[in-house]
Amino acid sequence: MRVKILSRNPDDYVRETKLDLQRVPRNYDPVLHPFEVPREYVRALNATKLERVFAKPFLSSLDGHRDGVNCMAKHPKSLSTVLSGACDGEVKIWNLTRRECIRTIQAHEGFVRGMCVRFCGTSFFTVGDDKTVKQWKMESPEYGEEEEPIHTILGKTVYTGIDHHWKEPVFATCGHQVDIWDEQRTSPKCSLTWGFDSISSVKFNPIETYLLGSCASDRNIVLYDMRKSTPLKKVILNMRTNTLCWNPMEAFIFTAANEDYNLYTFDMRFLESPVRVHMDHVSAVLDVDYSPTGKEFVSASFDKSIRIFPVDKGRSREVYHTKRMQHVITVKWTSDNKYILCGSDEMNIRLWKANASEKLGVLAPREKAAMNYNQKLKEKFQFHPQIRRIAQHRHLPKSIYGQIKEQRIMREARRRKEMNRRKHSKPGSVPFVPEKKKHIVAVVK
Repeated sequence: MRVKILSRNPDDYVRETKLDLQRVPRNYDPVLHPFEVPREYVRALNATKLERVFAKPFLSSLDGHRDGVNCMAKHPKSLSTVLSGACDGEVKIWNLTRRECIRTIQAHEGFVRGMCVRFCGTSFFTVGDDKTVKQWKMESPEYGEEEEPIHTILGKTVYTGIDHHWKEPVFATCGHQVDIWDEQRTSPKCSLTWGFDSISSVKFNPIETYLLGSCASDRNIVLYDMRKSTPLKKVILNMRTNTLCWNPMEAFIFTAANEDYNLYTFDMRFLESPVRVHMDHVSAVLDVDYSPTGKEFVSASFDKSIRIFPVDKGRSREVYHTKRMQHVITVKWTSDNKYILCGSDEMNIRLWKANASEKLGVLAPREKAAMNYNQKLKEKFQFHPQIRRIAQHRHLPKSIYGQIKEQRIMREARRRKEMNRRKHSKPGSVPFVPEKKKHIVAVVK
């Protein structure tokens, strides 16, 4: 007689100690799981709701300035060091781990217009309203030593911005023209100019390090090559660009922050139209900075909020604001891709999480696995109406909410007017102009 018996290996289901987790045998045959998708949908919905519950991005504020924060700079070697310059000429160096000011310098008379740190991190440069460029040591002076700059360059006009080369002892300043300086000389190596208006911002390309971009108040964005004595080309927009930032991962891509409430991502080889128009702010965009991954950037606006945009999307994925935060003038994304710093009119620097609902600190392996699983579920069901509505909902201040509503009405009125004009005109006389082309006036080479 043949008897069928169940034969099991105890190692598959018996715990070795009382502290071990119970082992659960699982069969992944899809035939045995007819309700897998509805179950996953419920999990995705719960994960999305929990993400919104735990979205608490504000970490702390660094206060100590006695006037509005006008500019900031990151340390290239130290994640915990950040520098800020105020409208009263004061420069502060902060330690982010301790969240306190470790050094204060009275650098200029009047505004500190721009700051940059040398690529090795040993010193930093500041420019101000007193027509000077000053180089300072990063370390605090010894006991009894005077707090004085290493070098001071006295210029003929006010400098409005400064940026340092990523690999060589060269820096660029801007004012009524773009000047390229060698650190050892008191006169510029070369001066580049195209047009007559003042230039508000200049930035070196982090990959193709000999390329520069600048924004002028006559609505131009001008590109330069340090190896040539003349500018490369420029694009003229409908309104003035306040600043630009190069993508640290793609050599030819840069994003410009404009007065017309939009940001424009350009490919410098094809300036005829931007790659993407980013629309969400309801007032002038004053500053922009890329994340170190190059996939997202953060923008600061006059509408008292900061927004995080994915590079390939036209709308922001996140908006940060507080009741006390006034016009945000400067913003920086830290080099570890975890935090965002913003400086505003009311003398505070605020520290935010780059991912609003991210849990800080050490994560257990099970927590990591659960987070990755929830993330995949949210991606799988992201276009489902209910999940999409919860994921996209943000609380906005009344002022921003009112302005969004007003601008929607204005945009609709313009669209209706154009449709009526097209309807009552000769066919083809009122062409369709795509959104990307609307804001470009001309490209000059």
